[in-house]
Formats: sequence, structure tokens, C-alpha cells
Amino acid sequence: MTSGEITQAPPASVPAGDPPPSRRFLIFGVTAIALFMASIDQTIVSTALGTLQHDLHAAINWVSWTITVYALGQIVAMPVAGALSDIYGRKPLFLGAVILFTVTSLCCGLSTNIYELVVLRMLQALGGGAFMPSATGIVSDQFGADRDRAIGMFTSIFPIGAIVGPILGGVFVTYWSWRGIFLVNVPLGVVLLILAAIVIPGSGRRHQQSLDITGVAELGAGLLGIMLAIGSLGSIGSLTSERALLAAVPLLAGLTALAAFIRHCARAEHPFVDVRLFRERSFATMNVINFFNGAAVIGFASLVPFYAEERFGLKALSAGTLLTMRAVGMLAVAALATFALRRTGCRPPMIAGFAVTAIGTALLAFPAGGVSPYAWLAIAAGVTGIGTGVSLPASNNATLQLAPAKAASISGLRGMFRQAGGITGISIASALVARSSHPGLTQAAMFAVLAVIMVLMIPLTFLVPEHRGTW
Repeated sequence: MTSGEITQAPPASVPAGDPPPSRRFLIFGVTAIALFMASIDQTIVSTALGTLQHDLHAAINWVSWTITVYALGQIVAMPVAGALSDIYGRKPLFLGAVILFTVTSLCCGLSTNIYELVVLRMLQALGGGAFMPSATGIVSDQFGADRDRAIGMFTSIFPIGAIVGPILGGVFVTYWSWRGIFLVNVPLGVVLLILAAIVIPGSGRRHQQSLDITGVAELGAGLLGIMLAIGSLGSIGSLTSERALLAAVPLLAGLTALAAFIRHCARAEHPFVDVRLFRERSFATMNVINFFNGAAVIGFASLVPFYAEERFGLKALSAGTLLTMRAVGMLAVAALATFALRRTGCRPPMIAGFAVTAIGTALLAFPAGGVSPYAWLAIAAGVTGIGTGVSLPASNNATLQLAPAKAASISGLRGMFRQAGGITGISIASALVARSSHPGLTQAAMFAVLAVIMVLMIPLTFLVPEHRGTW
């Protein structure tokens, strides 16, 4: 099946004509606030791992689950939210996501033990995971011929949140409490809910078919099983047969559920994941790239502050600003990369971005003598940010032209693969660090391996057909 055949699918209803520019900017601003909140929570917790471990009397493996379970919840939420958005409309899903994210953020801030916090972070992630697919659908519907640039500009939102997140996290941990890293979302959520209800236009039901409940349940069970198996590596001490069996059970259950999901999608009349997209080599390859890119951008990178504290003895506030330097690097180039995308196409920015990210990641692993550890790590983090800022606008738009009417669903699947890579990276890193007598050196070795993986991703970009211009 060709991409042309895919794009012949009946388009979803889209508002006639483009809204006035002022209205479009308001719509973009509202969706940007949601992505800003989600991006803050990707980085703000990483500065509080040590404090959470001390205050809640928890093992580091359980503390790392505050990051892992957030990614796990997004993995499940993103494809489901994309399908719900394409069926029931963008606005109802967006408002529901805002309410869920805000309420669970409040509850996270009031948690009394690590187990309660982990469960609430999972629920918070369901709301946060729904932001990107619904926001992509809203912008795609409202921006017309400029939707490629608007969606590309989403890449500039995440660095802003990443800049604010570590600073807020370090300030709260240093001068108040880790609870503030969750409570800060509450006033933002209230403002966002009011603005979204006023600014975002209603769309009503977009398709007549009902939600594919069976497919959702099978995919959710499959992803949960596999990710729980991977995540459980971080809580395994010595690899005894009993503990290995505990990891194998959810893995087998997850693989069984995914096999049932694939059979269901092949037979169902309206599956919520369009399997025709995965028959496209470009779409399948791009999501392999998304997986490994997620491991670099979301997974290992989230542990940079912990690496700085363990290997070089930096304080939480200083370590947190390393992620800020990465965000500054992203912000410096993301907008330029977005507006150059129609001329450059998707492939050159991805190749250049992956190469620069690999260099920055290698610099993290091999600090130079004669330079303060903080200065060297800040430079390395900034270089990885530049690489990410160059590549993400292209990877955000790649394959969306296959089925523009399914922009929310494709965005949800893209996010799912990225988060799956992120949670895999975090889980592997946590497992190795937990068993290591030199956690800092172990993380350095992992950064070196990740740099090699980023270089190996470059040849995969040649399997994704080039696309220039609008879609």
C-alpha cells in the first residue's frame, strides 16, 4: 500500500477557511500552555530524586519510578488520546486532559509516601499524555497551510518548560519542599482550563464510528506489560530465578496482548490504530527512530542531574541547571530549524541533529581536565540541546503528510514510541546504577554507548522518503 492510497481516506471535518490570525495565535498560545505544563513535569522531578529518597524514606529504584511511571502513563495515553480526538473532537478531550492533569498534580503534592506518589504520577501522566495529540489536532485544524510550521514550533515549547522546570525544581527543593514541584501546576491548570473553554472552538463529533474499546484495552495491556517488565529491572537486586520470573510474567502477558491487538486491528472495521500506516516503510522506520531518539532525549538525559551529583558532587540546584543549558541549546535553534523546514526537508535536519546530539552525549561521558566539572557538563548539555533542537521539528513533521486528517492519531503514536524509548532508557540506567558500586562511572559508560546509538540512527533516515513544502 502506498502513501497515496493512505491519503485518499475520507478527511475529517475541518472548519471552513482559516480563522483570523489573532484568533489562531490565541489558540496556539492555549495549546502551548498545556505543552509547557507537560514539559515542566518531564524535567522538574529529576532535580528532586535525592530529596524524595530522603523525605519519603524510599529506595532509589522506587524514587526513579516517579519518572518512569510518568513516561509509562504517557505511552498508554498518547495513542488512545489521538484516537479519541479524531473521533469525538479536539476540545472535549483537551478540556478533560487539563482537568485530570491539574487535579492529580494537586494530589501528588499532598502525597504521604512513595507508593502513593507513584500511582498519582501515573494518573497525572494520562492527562499530560493527552496534551500533545489533542494540541496537534487543534493546530492542524485551525492553521490550514501553516500547520506544518505551527506543529514544528511545538519543539520550541518544550525547551522553555525544560528551562523553567529544573530551576523551579532546584528552588523548591533548596528553599521549600519537593511538594512545590507538583503544586506549581495547579494555578497554571486553572488558568488553562478557563482559557481553553473560551478560546478553542468546539468541533463536535468528527467520525460516526464508536471508540474501538477492544483495541484500546489490548494495546494498553500490551504496553503496560512490556514496560512494567522493563521497569522492574530497576527494582531487581541480584538476578535470582525468582526475581527474573517476576519480570518475565508481565513481559509474556504484554506480548500476548500485543499479538491479540495486531490480529484485532487486521480484522476490525474501524481499529483505533490504522495498521495501514505501519505497512508504509517510512512510517515504521520513523517510529524506530522515534524510539531511540526518545531514549536519548527523554530517557538518559533526564538522569543528567543525578549523574552530576553522583560523579562530581554538584548540589541539586546546580545540577538542575544542566538541563536548563540543554533547553537553551534547543531554544536557540528550534525556531530557525522549523522555519527552514520547507526548504531543507526532513532528512538533513535529522542527520545533522543526531550527529550533534551524539557529540554532546560523548562529551558528557568524557570530561576534559583543567575545566571545572560544571562548566564542562554545561557545555556538553548545551551541545546536546542544539542537536535536539535541529532534529525535533523535522521528526515531528515527518510522516504527517501520509494522512493529514489523522494528525492527532499519528502524533499520538509518535509520542508513544518516543516515551517507550524514554522509559526503556531510564529503566536500563536505573537497573545498572542500582547494581553499580560506582554509579557516576556507570552512567558515563551509558552516555558513551548512547552516543554510538545516535550515530547508528543516521543511516535509518535514508529509509524515510524526503518531504519538502507544506502538507
